[in-house]
Amino acid sequence: MEYLDGRIKNRLTLELKLLNGLRPLPDSAVKKLREHFQIEMTYNSNAIEGNSLTLKETAWVISEGITVKGKSLKDHLEAKDHYEALNYLFEVVDPKKPFELSESTIKGFHELVMQKTDKEWAGRYRTGEVIITGSAHKPIEALSVPGQMHDLILWYKKSENNLHPVELSSLLHHKLVFIHPFFDGNGRTARLIMNLVLLRSGYPLSVILKNDRPRYYRSLQQADVGNYVPLMKLVALSVERSLSIYLKSLLPVSGVTRNYQPLSKVATELGYSEKHLNLLARDGKIQAFKEKRNWVTTKDAVLEYMNSRQRKR
Repeated sequence: MEYLDGRIKNRLTLELKLLNGLRPLPDSAVKKLREHFQIEMTYNSNAIEGNSLTLKETAWVISEGITVKGKSLKDHLEAKDHYEALNYLFEVVDPKKPFELSESTIKGFHELVMQKTDKEWAGRYRTGEVIITGSAHKPIEALSVPGQMHDLILWYKKSENNLHPVELSSLLHHKLVFIHPFFDGNGRTARLIMNLVLLRSGYPLSVILKNDRPRYYRSLQQADVGNYVPLMKLVALSVERSLSIYLKSLLPVSGVTRNYQPLSKVATELGYSEKHLNLLARDGKIQAFKEKRNWVTTKDAVLEYMNSRQRKR
């Protein structure tokens, strides 16, 4: 079964092909991009769960070891733990090393995420019931967790060659948080495991942004009742955003550039409303990505979509 819109799939395929065509990538550029995304993901993934550190403060804690006045010790430790988990993630996805997803893999990532804030339960399945604040979803009983996790791994092994990586990683993410196997740290662990699948498929680290938290939670709730499309679209757009940022940085090295501009400027130049382009960007109909809070795109991306609409008509 296919869930993702063909237009988005084609763009992801073409962008990944373009990125692979630039390999081998300059070591200095790759290192800089990786550090950027590791700090960005650490900030956003923790912030989604309530961590109060800003992006800049997260960078200070990780890169400089600075203690931020007025912020809790737990916030600092969560940042350090998540960053270490990402370092391990890049070790695991090394194509030279054999890999097979297992319960131990998932427990290992959870242990890294929680090692300084809840050492007793880090890497261990919960033994009691939990309530997800603000969600109608009631996780399964603790006694059922081991069996459900066993089934999850079996499902993954049967599905990994039959689904697009974005579809596979999105479904795996949802199934993991739906089971909610740990007392705490389920979301952070699920987003790391989602990226494990994506990175092993050649995509760069992809980040669910804090600003998209309401949309992210809504998409998980929709997935709870069998509608996986919103979550997959959100993950696909996060993947496309990472690809765009990589290509924006690396293409000039090969003598090619893309003129990314704010939606407002592109709308003015092409005679479309900014609101319309914003809707197209959020729906994944045009190639666009967020720089901080603002969407950027290219005139070519908008014209390509508009021309395709005209051809269909």
